[in-house]
Amino acid sequence: MPDLKMPVAAVADDIPPRRKPSIYPEPFASRMSGREKRQLGDFFGLKNFGVNLTRLAPLAVSALRHAHTRQDEFIYVLQGRPTLHTDEGRTLLSPGMCAGFRAGTGNGHRLVNETSDEVIYLEVGDRSPGDEASYPDDDLQAVLVNGQWTFSHKDGSPLA
Repeated sequence: MPDLKMPVAAVADDIPPRRKPSIYPEPFASRMSGREKRQLGDFFGLKNFGVNLTRLAPLAVSALRHAHTRQDEFIYVLQGRPTLHTDEGRTLLSPGMCAGFRAGTGNGHRLVNETSDEVIYLEVGDRSPGDEASYPDDDLQAVLVNGQWTFSHKDGSPLA
């Protein structure tokens, strides 16, 4: 039987932003300044995939450049002109453009707002158990354990 307390529709901007701006540990979390995520999928109780409405202030970034072992990701630009940074280099995106990142390729990716205007985009990712994330530009790795990300240095040692 469906949960009758879950909403069936909402205005995305009325869904409160995520309380904690980043799940990264410091010193990485502070690098996410200027990013705001509204967890649309969580608001509706979705369990198999997540959907976020994300805003990047000027000079903000979407994430550390990363690649997933099991999670596919997809972004769709609604407003602004973010720069997609991947192993292939930098690609300027505009409203209506989209990009997908297949799991297991090792191709690190992120969006960078190098403009003076706000960027707004949708991001969609699955919630595959056992996922891991690598960060080619940082001494960081992550493992998804029981639905929570745990972080360590690339050599497996704990973060201080």
